[in-house]
Amino acid sequence: MRIFNKKARYKYQILEKIETGIVLTGAEIKSIRAGRVDLSQSFARIRDGEVYLVNAHIYPWMGSQKFADSRREKKLLLHKRQILNWQGKIAGGKLTLVPLSIYIKGNLAKVELALAKRKAKFDKRASLKKKTVEREIERELRGEKF
Repeated sequence: MRIFNKKARYKYQILEKIETGIVLTGAEIKSIRAGRVDLSQSFARIRDGEVYLVNAHIYPWMGSQKFADSRREKKLLLHKRQILNWQGKIAGGKLTLVPLSIYIKGNLAKVELALAKRKAKFDKRASLKKKTVEREIERELRGEKF
């Protein structure tokens, strides 16, 4: 199961993507397997040479009595050279780290993290218009009516 951050591709222009591991508790991994995650307001931050996922809401697991703060910062697992590379690019300005999706690969939870640049308002409108036109063309090719 893959949980997507639907707003990320609308709000940001994706420049680079990377797959990262994530440090979780047992109850959090159960919630992810059940698909109970909200990434819409989340972002990643580099602090003290480590990357943290901030504001990702993992809903409490139903059977767990000891569930920690559902919005706590979760550590992402990257190689040091990858962190330094992205830290240098972010320091250049106007770039941010945005999670695109969270999913289970084998027995491990993974986060697809992207280096992104915020879109301007007219860019958002242009991408919506392009998407609408592509959808209409697709319908016409299939022979459907509006």
